[in-house]
Amino acid sequence: MTLLPGVRSATVDTDRLRTHYLEAGAGATLVLLHGNLSTGRFYEHLMPALAQRYRVLAPDMRGFGDTEPKGLDATRGLGDWADDLAALLRALDLTDPPHLVGWSTAGAAIATFAKAHPVASLTFLDPVSPYGYGGVRADGTPVHPDFAGSGGGGANPEVVERLAAGDTSADSPASIRAVMRALYWAPTHQLPSDREDVLVAEVLKTLTGPDGYPGDATSSPNWPGAAPGTRGILNALSPRYCHWADIVDLDPKPPVLWTHGTADLVVSDASPLDFGVLGAAGVVPGWPGAADFPAQPMVTQIRRVLEDYAARGGRVRVEMFEGSGHGPHIDAADRWLAVLEDFLRTT
Repeated sequence: MTLLPGVRSATVDTDRLRTHYLEAGAGATLVLLHGNLSTGRFYEHLMPALAQRYRVLAPDMRGFGDTEPKGLDATRGLGDWADDLAALLRALDLTDPPHLVGWSTAGAAIATFAKAHPVASLTFLDPVSPYGYGGVRADGTPVHPDFAGSGGGGANPEVVERLAAGDTSADSPASIRAVMRALYWAPTHQLPSDREDVLVAEVLKTLTGPDGYPGDATSSPNWPGAAPGTRGILNALSPRYCHWADIVDLDPKPPVLWTHGTADLVVSDASPLDFGVLGAAGVVPGWPGAADFPAQPMVTQIRRVLEDYAARGGRVRVEMFEGSGHGPHIDAADRWLAVLEDFLRTT
């Protein structure tokens, strides 16, 4: 593995699983947690600068990258990821409260970690909604009692097939290269070809199937016909199990930074991955209408929960990245890094 100067690759056996991570620098602990269908290398370009003041860790989370490919118990939400992070910090003998950054899926993981462990700060980077992903109304209540419209049954089967086959092409909109270009960052942002190749190869290390991506599923009499199962990453993100709105009850409350791309298509008030949006567009037939299955206003939900957090005494900083997609730390890297460093200096 060829890494940027100052960035090291390591593997450690924790009391939960063998974890691979990138590391750089020395000082206060700063952990950068990746999201779904990615790895720690999606932060590598930021690590040399951050290493001037922090000991930076970017682990590959369970089910992804070079970490031991153990299955994920979705009924714990992102609890497995939170506990794996705690195990990593124990194995490295890092006892001070860490600064945590959580991208997308990992937003729920760092919130879950903070409910059980002291943290120095929390940075939510285009996080999953506090009420999980799909099949909920604006107030977080489920559209259907079985949470149909969320979980592993909603994955595009061609994406799963191409991941399992190691497809590096851009021949189909379902290839991971095409998915990254369309959804991970702004469509106007083009990675250097060699860097794109690195990140495609990283995503292709994903554990696929019922224990990983997308997870298992159960049939449902409710539209669109599938409800979450109990294993794998997409079920862990289902509102049946994923819930971090109770972060408002933390005491003490660590400082919070929320950064979000205004052109994010993954976590959005009108995400094209949301069955409420797909149904309204006629992509998925049989949609019962907005009254019965509305689009999930994900960004609005995040904003409301963090406003409540602030109203209860927490310090919250919000930075919207105009024109950025789901990864402003990539398509607006210089500004995003500056915002993070400024936030960390004030915590």
